[in-house]
Amino acid sequence: MIVLKATQDKVLAALQSVAGIVERRHTLPILANVLIRKTGPRLQLTTSDLEIQIRTHAELGGDDGNFTTTVGARKLIDILRTMPADQTVSLESSASKLVLKGGKSRFTLQSLPAEDFPLVQESANFGPVFSVPQKTLKDLLSQVSFAMAVHDIRYYLNGILFVAEGKQLSLVATDGHRLAFASAMLDVEVPRQEVILPRKTVLEMQRLLSDAEGAIEMQFANNQAKFAFEGMEFVTKLVEGKFPDYNRVIPKNHKNSVTLGRAPLLASLQRTAILTSEKFKGVRLNIEPGTLRIASNNAEQEEAQDELDIDYGGDAIEIGFNVGYLIDALANMGQDMVKLDLADSNSSVLMTIPDNASFKYVVMPMRI
Repeated sequence: MIVLKATQDKVLAALQSVAGIVERRHTLPILANVLIRKTGPRLQLTTSDLEIQIRTHAELGGDDGNFTTTVGARKLIDILRTMPADQTVSLESSASKLVLKGGKSRFTLQSLPAEDFPLVQESANFGPVFSVPQKTLKDLLSQVSFAMAVHDIRYYLNGILFVAEGKQLSLVATDGHRLAFASAMLDVEVPRQEVILPRKTVLEMQRLLSDAEGAIEMQFANNQAKFAFEGMEFVTKLVEGKFPDYNRVIPKNHKNSVTLGRAPLLASLQRTAILTSEKFKGVRLNIEPGTLRIASNNAEQEEAQDELDIDYGGDAIEIGFNVGYLIDALANMGQDMVKLDLADSNSSVLMTIPDNASFKYVVMPMRI
C-alpha cells in the first residue's frame, strides 16, 4: 500500500518550505506536526502555530492513492536529510502510523488525526489583491527588518508596518531608537491600506522569498494578511495597535549634509566598534570641513580613532551614536554612496541614498 513515491529532494524541499514556523514545544502537540494531504499526484503540506499558517502544493506524480494525516515535521525532515538526494522514498499511512521507506531504511512514525489539526480561520473580508516581484519585496524587507524591535512592551513595534497607497508600497520598522523606511512602486493603483506584520512573519517571509522573477500576491484584511507565491499560501495574523507617525520622525531640512562612500564609512565604523564598551556601543563622530573623525573608547582605557577625507563645507558637529545602528543600516544598503543629513549634536541623523527617495534611515544620537 505505497501511497506516495518521490525522490528525497522533492519531498524534503516541500517540507522545508513550510516547517519554519513549527514550534518544537507547544501546548498543542499537534502543532509540532505537518498536515499532509495527498490527492492523486498532488501533495499539499500545511503547518500552523495558530497565528501563521503556511501551505504549499507539490506535483510529485507517482501513485494515485489518497491519504490525509499529520506527522512530526522536524522528525520527518531530520530523517529525509540523512538520505541521498536522488533516492526514491515512499510514504504509507495507516491507522495512527506513517511509514517512511528509502533504500533499505524503514522508519515508523506516530501520526495524529488530520481532523484534529487546527487550521487558521481565514478572514472573509480581504481587500484587493496587488502584487510586486518577489525580489522587490525581499529587498524591501532586508532594508528595514533589522530596525524592528525585539520583545518590546510596545508590541506594535515588534514587526513591520506595510503601507500600500496609490502605486506605492512602503515598509517601515522602528525600535524607538532608529527608524528604517523603504518603498517600491506597484503596477496597479490600490486604495490606502495599513497593516503591521508580526516579527515572526517577517523573518519567515525573508527565509521563503527568492530572487526569482515571479510575483508575490498580497491581500490585507483587518486582522490578517495573505501572501501567495510559487505554489505557496501564507496567512498571518496582524499586530493590532497604532504604529507611530513615521513621517514626523524623519527629519526635514537639516542644513548640513555630506555624501561619502558607503563601504569606506562602514569599514571605518567596524574598526572603531571593536573598542567600544560592551554595554553602550558608543562612537563619536567629529564632522568638520574636509574631515570625518570616528573615535571610540571603553572601560579598559582603550581607544580607537579613524579618519576619512570628505567633501564637506558645513558646520563642525560632534555627535555620538550606537555604532551597531549605523553598521546595520550601511550593511543593508546596496549602493556605493550614502548621504548623511545633520543639524547639530542633539538631533537625529538622516541617512539616504543620493538621488533616491525610496530608502530613509533615521538614528537618534546618544550622549557619550
